[in-house]
Amino acid sequence: MKRLAITFVLFLIGALSAAEASAPGSRPSIPAGNTKIPDTEYFQNMRLFWSRLYGKGGETLYCGQRFGPNKGRGINIEHIFPMSWVINTLNCRDRSHCRSVSPRFNKIEADMHNLYPARAHINKERGARAFGMVAGEPRNFGRCDFEIDRKRRLVEPRPEVRGNIARAMFYMHSTYGLKLFSRQGKLLKQWHREDPPDAGERHRNEIIERLQGKRNPFIDRPELVKNLRF
Repeated sequence: MKRLAITFVLFLIGALSAAEASAPGSRPSIPAGNTKIPDTEYFQNMRLFWSRLYGKGGETLYCGQRFGPNKGRGINIEHIFPMSWVINTLNCRDRSHCRSVSPRFNKIEADMHNLYPARAHINKERGARAFGMVAGEPRNFGRCDFEIDRKRRLVEPRPEVRGNIARAMFYMHSTYGLKLFSRQGKLLKQWHREDPPDAGERHRNEIIERLQGKRNPFIDRPELVKNLRF
């Protein structure tokens, strides 16, 4: 009889504990051990970016610095269309917030047509500055042909990649409805004409299509740019 009473009491304690755990506002239990953080599309594509798109090496966008399969330190991924502009457009608090609430942001952030390798300190200097022409050709980064006008918040990339940059910006504008101001759009159209797609850019377009299923139409058909309105 005593054993039966003890069993009944233990049952009641267990039932009350379960009810408390499931009550509204109660703190959920955290499983012990390794808790996996959900992967984002960007981090998935980042692995493909280095292993497949630049698996044999390549060169950095702004400085033309060559790197091999093991890129080493000092090189990271640049978003041509800055993510801070996208965050403002989508009214997110920050990038983490956008990742958690906006499937659209995750698509935008991960799109490899907007991603290029860059020297990390040049990428940081570019930040969210718009592209433009900087008077006087000031060289602040040694032999790297990359100029900054800090007062006007502009950066001027080397001539050899201005068309690549323009077509990436046009792609983001047309694919995701991201705004380009008319002055910026006009300059990018000029860069597009002066630096048309070359074999390297077309090859990159082919690989990206195989990896994510989308092409940049402004590389395939440069004449489409004349239809863009900003």
